[in-house]
This record gives sequence, C-alpha cells and structure tokens, in this order.
Amino acid sequence: MEPLRHDDPPWIGPHAVLARLDADSDRAVPARRYIARSADGDRTLLVLLPRPDADPARWAIEAEGARRLSLPGLPPVTEVGGTADAPWCATPYVPALPLPAALRAHGGPLPEPAVRALGAALARTLATAHAHGVTHAGLSPSAVLLTTDGPRLGCFGAVRAAGPDGERRDGLPGLEPGCLAPEQAAGGRPRPLGDVYALGAVLAHAATGHTVPERDELPAPLRALITSCLSRDPAARPRAHQVLAHLEPPAAPSTAPHPATVPDGPSHHPATVPDGGAAPAPGALPALVVAALARQAAQVL
Repeated sequence: MEPLRHDDPPWIGPHAVLARLDADSDRAVPARRYIARSADGDRTLLVLLPRPDADPARWAIEAEGARRLSLPGLPPVTEVGGTADAPWCATPYVPALPLPAALRAHGGPLPEPAVRALGAALARTLATAHAHGVTHAGLSPSAVLLTTDGPRLGCFGAVRAAGPDGERRDGLPGLEPGCLAPEQAAGGRPRPLGDVYALGAVLAHAATGHTVPERDELPAPLRALITSCLSRDPAARPRAHQVLAHLEPPAAPSTAPHPATVPDGPSHHPATVPDGGAAPAPGALPALVVAALARQAAQVL
C-alpha cells in the first residue's frame, strides 16, 4: 500500500480514494489499483482503472467479463462504472499484497513450501476455469494478491485488453514480458496453455525473485515442473490440472459442492456449474508477509 500522488484521483465514481495498492517500482501492472471507501463509509473496496496508455474500450470489455465471472480464487467484481473514456471496476477489499510486494516484505524469494502452496492454489483456480472454457489471460506476479485466506488471481483478461489477436503484444505496457507466452507475444489468441506458461513464470518469480531465472536457480523439487510450464512449445507444457496434481495430493470428494458461475464461451453469458467444492488453499505465509498484511489492515480499517 502506497500514499496517493498528486496525479491520483481523489474520487473514483462514488468512492473516496485512500491509497494506491502498488508501488511505483511495480511497472508491469495492467491496471491502476486503489484502496477506496464508499461514500457512506460502510464499504472498503479495491477499485481499478485502466492505465493511461491502455485502450479503455478493450479494458472495459474485460472488466465486464470479470463481473460476470464467479469462480473460487478470483476476486469478485461487484461494480463497473465510469464512461467510455474512463471506465472503472471494483471488488470488495481484503488485506492483500501483490506478489512483488510480498517478496519485498519477506526480504527475498519465498520458501519452497510457500511457493508450492501458492502454485497449487493458482493451478486449482486455472484448472477450474479451463474446464469450463475460460482462459484467464492475465496471470503475472502483480496479478497474484496474497491474503491470509489464500491467493486471489486478479487482472482478468489483461493480455486480451492489451492488444487484439493478430497484433504482436511483446513490449506492450502493463504486460510482464516473462509471463507472456511466445504464442501470445506473437499475437495468438490467449488459450489455457498460455495461462500455464504464465503460472510457471509466476512460480519462478516467487522462488527466485524474477520471472526468467536460470534453471539451476529454481528449487530442486520444483525445477522440472516450472521448466516444463515455461516450454516455448505449448504442446510440451502440462495442463493446469496436471500442475495441481504434481503440487498437491488429490482432495477428498466433497459431499456438498457449491456452484461457480463462469461465462459460457467468449460471449460471457453466465453459466452455472459445480466447482467440486474446491477452494484456494491458504498455505503457510511467511511471518513477515503476515505482519505486512496486518499493518495494511490497520492502516486501512
């Protein structure tokens, strides 16, 4: 959490802006993210705006798609608003650290058990989405928000919002180059195996501090998995459910599954499907990360 700058908006729609979520040093963030409070003071939210160098129309399409999507592990988008030139969306606030901020709080890369727990939770979210035809297309270190209840995966559709299919996306602002699968960088349509590539880059970042490490820098128990996720050939990458199986033993069947709503194909019409009772595993956050979350909560609330 960072103090507001002179060029930050004091209000976004009906919400009073309190602070920025991201530090100035975090350049590859596909949206401007603010902690804000409703005008009546009853609700605290995370409010997102497109970057000044983004296409607001494409950004708004993805924000609306996220609003129609209800899936464990994704922050629910509860409001969209603004104008065609200045759209915004909002999700309920919970104390959260973007993954780069968590590494700074911890003083370096996360321990291997925490990386494993993070990967299992993210793979579970992606596997559920992929099983129902949804490609996230926005996974990066900044998209991963660590909370005491498990990681949340934001920035839905950032790759699609950055540029249309058929146009090269490498070098576009707001995209982390190391997380952009080669086929997406070349202008290909984002597909599930591109999410897996980005997952490998995120786990590499969590384990080493950067998204394109040398193979020997990776923790030995995770080296083969992360390397396979980062294969330039999509066909050589594992599926998200295979990543989950590698990181976590299968969970016991749930006796009372609850529904998750996902958009039915590219039109984003909602469809209700069972999620198998899966939920993001919190994992063991390092003590310094938990302390940073507690400080943020105290400052905001």
